[in-house]
Amino acid sequence: MQSTKTKVQPQKLYNANKKHVGILTGPFNPIHYGHLMIAEQVYEQLCLDKILFIPDKVPPHRGVSRYIPKVSVDDRINMIKFGIRDNPHFQLDMTDIDLGGISYTYETIKKLKTRNPNTDYYLIVGYDMIENLSKWSHIDDLVQQVHFVGVCRKGFEKKSQYPILWVNTPEIEISSSEIRKRVREGKPLKYFVPDDVAWYIRDRGIYKKQ
Repeated sequence: MQSTKTKVQPQKLYNANKKHVGILTGPFNPIHYGHLMIAEQVYEQLCLDKILFIPDKVPPHRGVSRYIPKVSVDDRINMIKFGIRDNPHFQLDMTDIDLGGISYTYETIKKLKTRNPNTDYYLIVGYDMIENLSKWSHIDDLVQQVHFVGVCRKGFEKKSQYPILWVNTPEIEISSSEIRKRVREGKPLKYFVPDDVAWYIRDRGIYKKQ
């Protein structure tokens, strides 16, 4: 299949009768400023109505036998709540948690569209995941159900065998694994996560023994 390059355009112009909602999924273990920056840029550049933060129950790419959450689902959910509560167009969504089991994107989108048939969804994926889309469960059906939004970084070639809406975002070299490491080493989290998230991590003693 020929590679496609798609320019970013305000999608609300295509169908003003529908809502246009972005989706950011992941373990959020913990949520950090990188997640928030990406979500805000997609919201702004695609003129969306809101962004849903959907925490995974069990991420499929890690494997059930190897992935044992070291932080409770409730703690991850609470950190998301603290991280997004000052942004009116960010919203926590519990679809994957409610579905239970492994979090497959196809099942998530199917559930969302059944619940909200008059909504177009925009799935945000990192540049490092674009080249692996062919390995996703039900990918051929999924591209018919949702718009893929590719988050770009400097030097990344914007191409894919699948239709992608490309969004450029500032480079923020923050990862959840780095944050967990900083907590174990007793280092501050200032400007890595929102202050309320940092307070929650300290108050609950999360990540100290991992």
